[in-house]
Amino acid sequence: MAVDPIESAASGFALEVERFYAGLILAVKLNTASDCEPGLGGKLLYAGELDTQARALVVAANIAGAASLASTADEAAQKQAVRDGVADFLVTSLDEALRILKNEIRKRETVAVCVALTPEKVQREMRERGVLPDLAWPVEPADADDGQSLLIWRVASSPAIWLPKLDAVATDCLQPEDGAARRWLRLAPRYLGRMAQGVRVLRCNEESAQRFQEQVRVRVESGEIGVAVAVQSVSPTAASMRAQRSLTP
Repeated sequence: MAVDPIESAASGFALEVERFYAGLILAVKLNTASDCEPGLGGKLLYAGELDTQARALVVAANIAGAASLASTADEAAQKQAVRDGVADFLVTSLDEALRILKNEIRKRETVAVCVALTPEKVQREMRERGVLPDLAWPVEPADADDGQSLLIWRVASSPAIWLPKLDAVATDCLQPEDGAARRWLRLAPRYLGRMAQGVRVLRCNEESAQRFQEQVRVRVESGEIGVAVAVQSVSPTAASMRAQRSLTP
């Protein structure tokens, strides 16, 4: 059984989150040991208006370990953010948001808070209270460098069973210094949730990417992975897909 083409909406959102994640990780990577997972625990990100791009940024911040603050007066956007798990808390004032954020930042925990006000009002109150985020919109997303690959994969059925097994294969294929990629594999499924349901994205060096694709091929052919798997490789210098391999048991 062949695998349908990877859904553009799910993979597109996952790729956008991954690019923001890579941009955020650059802020801490230089101060992190090469064999450790970099993270933004204890840092505050202000994402501004909770539009489509800010949603991706907040999810990326969740994966990176930051506490994040966003705002919108759009009731539909507020409800969608809570429903999709983008925001953990929806509050009506900056004071209420700061109480939550200060507590979680002190513990270096991840949390996302949305204030049900316009960004202009929130930003004015932030200035009045002397609130200075460590990171703020716009955050520059990072494209893959030369020598890196962006992989996307999905399975034909039972993703809750087979995707974690493929995640484990991908983790084993990473280099010891790929702490950011290990963190992404571990936490991205949790925070992407249904917004990228059934799809996985990973940035890694080309050697690890080739090793992963070979391991998937071997395990599909042996029957260890008993489902069809589609793997796509996204060019680091172009937005279009450059190759697709469908592996069928």
